[in-house]
Amino acid sequence: MSNLDLFSDLPEPALNIEQQITQLREQLRAHNVAYYVNDAPTVSDAEYDALFRELEALEQAHPQFSSADSPTQRVGGAPLSQFAKVRHRVPMLSLANAFSDAEVRAFDQRMQDELRSAGLLAEGQRVEYACEVKFDGLAINLRYEQGVLVQAATRGDGETGEDVTANVRTIRSIPLRLQGKQFPEVLEVRGEVLMKRSEFERLNLTQALALLLAVPLSSLLPLGEDAALGLFHLLLAGHFYAFY
Repeated sequence: MSNLDLFSDLPEPALNIEQQITQLREQLRAHNVAYYVNDAPTVSDAEYDALFRELEALEQAHPQFSSADSPTQRVGGAPLSQFAKVRHRVPMLSLANAFSDAEVRAFDQRMQDELRSAGLLAEGQRVEYACEVKFDGLAINLRYEQGVLVQAATRGDGETGEDVTANVRTIRSIPLRLQGKQFPEVLEVRGEVLMKRSEFERLNLTQALALLLAVPLSSLLPLGEDAALGLFHLLLAGHFYAFY
């Protein structure tokens, strides 16, 4: 019997607390990407909640291993209503508009001229474009240092925006830590924050229901008994739609 056979059935060494926390964070980050980015969940809500609670309990019991990029740090952080000013290191310029074929051709000519003057486009070579529908949301700049999200800022006037880091951290499709290891020490990512129409309508309905359900039914009686009961039934139906 070889030496390898003697040790082949030994159990794997148990992970220490820090390793357990690291492993749980990596699992939750992967599940977040699958659910919120790829729309292809890999575990049930109950399984995710169990992992989340396990990580939360370990972090509370061992605060020396706390980390701002942990998945648990998204929950409980209240979005801010007042924001500090942030000066952009590189201005966030707005997109120009083109409303006619002539304006599009003029833009193409400017691109060709600038690229050729920079030696990036040969004579006779054409510029190729990739086009996509523009989302009309809130322009945002995400700053990552060593792969960790450290700041999120609005466009503002292009030179100075507002620090919305606490608010952006609640958006689950935005990673608090970048995956992999091949990224620069400092990385700034720019894009649009938006809300789907269905989610916007659900939010409006939820807020309206919260307001109306706080009104005593007796205060609706001056509308007439039938109208009051009809409105009450409508609220119940809306409540069911909003939460289920």
